[in-house]
Amino acid sequence: SAYRLCIMRKLPSVLARTLTSGTSASPGLPDMSEVRSKLRDIVGASTNWRDHVQAMQERKALHTLLAKRQEDLPPRRMKDSYLEVILPLGSQPEIREKYLNVHNSVRFGRILEDLDSLGVLICYTHTKQEMQQRSPLSIVTALVDKINLCQKIIHPDCDIKFTGNVSWVGKTSMEVKMRMLQLHDGDYSPVLDATFVMVARDPENKRPAFVNPLIPESPEEEEIFKQGELNKLKRIEFSTASLLKMAPTAEERNIVHDIFLDTLDTRQEREGTMSFQSRKLLPNSVWMEDAKLKGLQICHPQERNIFNRIFGGFLMRKAFELGWATACSYGGSRPFIVSVDDIMFQKPVEVGSLLLLSAQVCYTEKNYIQIRVHSEVYNANTKEQHTTNIFHFTFISENEVPQIVPKTYG
Repeated sequence: SAYRLCIMRKLPSVLARTLTSGTSASPGLPDMSEVRSKLRDIVGASTNWRDHVQAMQERKALHTLLAKRQEDLPPRRMKDSYLEVILPLGSQPEIREKYLNVHNSVRFGRILEDLDSLGVLICYTHTKQEMQQRSPLSIVTALVDKINLCQKIIHPDCDIKFTGNVSWVGKTSMEVKMRMLQLHDGDYSPVLDATFVMVARDPENKRPAFVNPLIPESPEEEEIFKQGELNKLKRIEFSTASLLKMAPTAEERNIVHDIFLDTLDTRQEREGTMSFQSRKLLPNSVWMEDAKLKGLQICHPQERNIFNRIFGGFLMRKAFELGWATACSYGGSRPFIVSVDDIMFQKPVEVGSLLLLSAQVCYTEKNYIQIRVHSEVYNANTKEQHTTNIFHFTFISENEVPQIVPKTYG
């Protein structure tokens, strides 16, 4: 959809009620640097690239700690994984510049990185075993289901609080719901809510691994859990309905044909020379193939995650920034992010890869611009290319934008 009005979900985490109005800056809460430090400790990740091979070798020994079946793991409650983390932009101005954009608001790409790190830590909190300092699980982001924003501007000089917990669990996957709030006049007000799906794998990140089951404790939690189950079924249904596998529906065929008829050159029809190639744009329209931007990233060790692959948050930030630039150049005015949907992590990105990003406007309506960013890696040694991610971003522009029109069936 071009835009779903962002109302904070009717079923927010029941645990988010612990955020009372009138809360001032929260002393004692961990910040984002502590989140990343905790993740390295849990996994035993190296802080130096030169030690990364040895650190990964040491993880192999953790195979013996994996559960043979889910029933062997103790069930957990939603509140067991609940975390609150502070991003002290107001109280610690020295970290502000990393988050600042030229419009004097917060870079949303940085927020995507923080949400990704927090989501992984929440899952490790859910699966933590008391007697083990290091986790045998490799927990990675599989999907960003949705992120909805309630505010256009995120202020760079006010503290931010993130909260979240595991909201649904399958055999080897976990859904995480997170919220972001910002401090204004002594109160934390909602900025966004996000739903991520994480998967657990063995210590070498090769095969799926079981995670602790989740037990809802109240009717409200049962509704949240049920919604997680519905989200999973929708994802399965969506993946089977791809145009690469199934023919378009009757409604979709009519839409495609109407677009085609609208762009036929009627002047050639009068001259009797009309063909399938005789196309022309309506006023204030742009061909989709003319609304693209491309980018390239070299994947340096600095951008690696705790498993020595490229950090998913970095990929999201780079895709978002290219998507924002595409929306900006297309609309001719400053775009604001309103929604992120269906970011699928299909394959990990290795350190040293060449990351090719391609953004294009794929739908417009009034002030709204939908951007699709396709990401693939190129291996210079094997000359192979494969898709790693597909990103979907919805922006609202300050002015009404031209209508985007597809030219080809694809």
